[in-house]
Amino acid sequence: MIKDLLKEIEALDARIDALRTGAAGETAADPDAELLGSDSVGPAPDGPLARTAELAELEVRRSELLDQCAELTAADRVFLARHQGRPRIDEYIQVLFTDFFEQRGDRQCKDDPSILGGIARYKGMPVTVIGHRKGSTLEENMRYNFGMPEPEGYRKALRLMKQAEKFGRPIITFIDTPGAYPGKEAEEHGQGEAIARNLCEMSSLTVPVISVVTGEGSSGGALGLGVANHILMLENAVYSVLSPEGFASILWKDSSRSGEACEIMKLTARDLHEGGIVEEVIPEPLGGAQRDHKKLFAVLDTALERHLAELCKLGGRQLAEQRYKKYRQIGL
Repeated sequence: MIKDLLKEIEALDARIDALRTGAAGETAADPDAELLGSDSVGPAPDGPLARTAELAELEVRRSELLDQCAELTAADRVFLARHQGRPRIDEYIQVLFTDFFEQRGDRQCKDDPSILGGIARYKGMPVTVIGHRKGSTLEENMRYNFGMPEPEGYRKALRLMKQAEKFGRPIITFIDTPGAYPGKEAEEHGQGEAIARNLCEMSSLTVPVISVVTGEGSSGGALGLGVANHILMLENAVYSVLSPEGFASILWKDSSRSGEACEIMKLTARDLHEGGIVEEVIPEPLGGAQRDHKKLFAVLDTALERHLAELCKLGGRQLAEQRYKKYRQIGL
């Protein structure tokens, strides 16, 4: 459902932008033009009054479609969580932080580009920022392994976390991964041990840790950066033990039932907030975060500042105890 709505909304966006810039022309050749209906396509109106009337009509239609995006199914939210237009870790760092200095390598084997991390300032405060890195194009996704880290990525992340603890810097992680890379080489290099080590070490860190689930948060690959004092989750992000397709394949031997699995898994931000796992749900623009990055960044910035200020009031031992109790209570 949401896929069809977005396709029609994007076609309306293009037509509205063309009218606003005065560059509307023949749209009959546009493959999306038929989505607007026969009365809305074709040559641009000749006079400014006709153009204004059509613009108003199209904006009303777009508003109606966006209103339908207010109540989405779990499967719709999975689709939006995976949308290629969602903000990536690079954009969050560029907009929310200053003086970012990337740090690479795990000091044991190699650098894993699917994990991006380094030192930055958040409103003047030194922090360590770490996150899964996906691409916006096929070439970038190939370079970053579609956001699936290898053991070296988790060891790099842990190195940066321990460094942050040493110098008293808060840690902010951004989670967006379909899971840790399951390849043969990754297993040979100790994938399971690397993730388990992160879970162990993160649970006892004596600095504030905030995790933001921005898209997919699947399996131990997500949890390897997610043992935090506070977890924030974008409205259309998902956080689960595995993908819906994997769940359906294991439970029913039929991955086509992934939509049904989405409802059973309780993987949406709303579900997890009700379950006490997530501290706050960050609202997204209607239709998904990809529609207005600037608006999303502003809302997230306000939430980050508030949660960081709250956690910075606690001492090191209190932070570790709070984190420990949080995860001990999950599922009870």
